[in-house]
Amino acid sequence: MKDFLDTEFPIIQAPMAGVQDHRLAAAVSNAGGLGSLPCAMLGPEALRSELEALRAATDRPFNLNFFAHTPPAPDADYEQRWRQALAPYYQEFGIDPDSIGSGPGRMPFNEEAAAVVDEFRPAVVSFHFGLPEPALIERVRNAGAKILSTATTVEEALWLEQHGADAIIAQGLEAGGHRGIFLTRDMTTQMGTFALLPQVVAAVKVPVIAAGGIADAQGVKAALDLGASAAQVGTAFLLCPEATTKPVHRQALQSSQARHTAITNLFSGGPARGIVNRVMQELGPVSPEAPAFPLATSAIAPLRAAAEKTGSGEFSPLWCGQNASGCREVSAAELLAGLVP
Repeated sequence: MKDFLDTEFPIIQAPMAGVQDHRLAAAVSNAGGLGSLPCAMLGPEALRSELEALRAATDRPFNLNFFAHTPPAPDADYEQRWRQALAPYYQEFGIDPDSIGSGPGRMPFNEEAAAVVDEFRPAVVSFHFGLPEPALIERVRNAGAKILSTATTVEEALWLEQHGADAIIAQGLEAGGHRGIFLTRDMTTQMGTFALLPQVVAAVKVPVIAAGGIADAQGVKAALDLGASAAQVGTAFLLCPEATTKPVHRQALQSSQARHTAITNLFSGGPARGIVNRVMQELGPVSPEAPAFPLATSAIAPLRAAAEKTGSGEFSPLWCGQNASGCREVSAAELLAGLVP
C-alpha cells in the first residue's frame, strides 16, 4: 500500500472534521504517512484556502476526504420534536429556541468540490457514506487521484469495489467519529476491526486499509498481518499540537472518561462514536427524536457553544475511538514514528 499511495509508511491519518485543518495533514505527510484533510464542512472558497495552505506546507502526497451521503428532506414535524426534546436544556442555558437557525452543515461531494479537485489534483480522494455518482467519480479519476471509500460490512466493501473504489477502508466498530455505514441502518451489522478486516480482505481484490481501535505499532502490525495493506489512525492524533482539538475535548481524552465511549446520533443524526457525556446519558445515546444525518446538528449546536463557554464538554461531540491509549501530547511526526511497526 505504501507503494500504491507513494508514501514512506503504510499509515493514513484519518480525516477528522471539526478537530483538524491542513496543519495536521501536512505534518503527517511530511513525516512519511498519508495526511488527510476533511472537506465535507468546507465551502468551495474555504476548501481552496485550506488546499493552498496544505500545498504550501508539503510537497508529499495527501488525501482529501468528502462525504457522499444523500441529504434528507427537512421535516418540520421531526425538527419540532427534536427541539422539544432539547427544550429543558435551552431553558437551563437561557437559549431562545426561536433564535436557532437550520441548515445541513455538511455537504456531499458535488460539482463545485470536483472543480477544486480538478484544480489541485491530490494524490488520493476518499469518501465516507459510499461514493458519489459515477460522473463525479470519473472526474476524480481523471484528475489523477486514487479513490478510497469506507466500508463497515463485507457487503459495503463489495459494493465499493464494484462501483470504482481503488482501495477500501474497513472501518471497525471501535472507530471514533462517524460510521461510514451506507447500505443499511441496521447497527447490528457492524463488527470489530479484526473481525471485519480479514473478511473484507478475502472478499475483494483491491487493497484494504484497516481502521478502528489502532493506536500503536503493535496494532498496525496486527492489521498488516491480517492482510491489510495499510492502517488508518485517527484518535491517537487528537492531542498533537497540530490538531485543532478544543480544550474540553483534550481534557476528556486524557481522563478516565475516555475509556467509556458509545455510538450516538445526538450531535448530527448519524451514528458516531464519542466519549459518553451528560447529554448522551440523559437523551440516549441514541434518540429516536433526532432527525436524520446531518439535520440534527443545528438544534444542538447552541447548547454545545453555551456549555463550552463554561468549560464544559457535556454537550459536545467528544469524538473518540474505543482505544485512546495512543493519545499523546507530542508532534504528529513523533506520534507517526511511534506507529511504524
